[in-house]
Amino acid sequence: MISRKRHLTKAVTWRVVATTATVIIVGVSTGDWRVGISVGGIELPTKMLLYYLHERFWYKFIGLGVSGAEAK
Repeated sequence: MISRKRHLTKAVTWRVVATTATVIIVGVSTGDWRVGISVGGIELPTKMLLYYLHERFWYKFIGLGVSGAEAK
């Protein structure tokens, strides 16, 4: 069975990577690292929640790539 803990861990680790990229892109683009950090601070929890919900939706309703044993 694929657990909620696995989905949450994937959400957290992915958000760290993706938010770091966002902070760098915004910081370089604007020349103001405070803006990059502000955007990253808003993006991190918002997109983490959305990713977790997306992952759970796929697991529960789509099941693509999940074997019958894992889905139970």
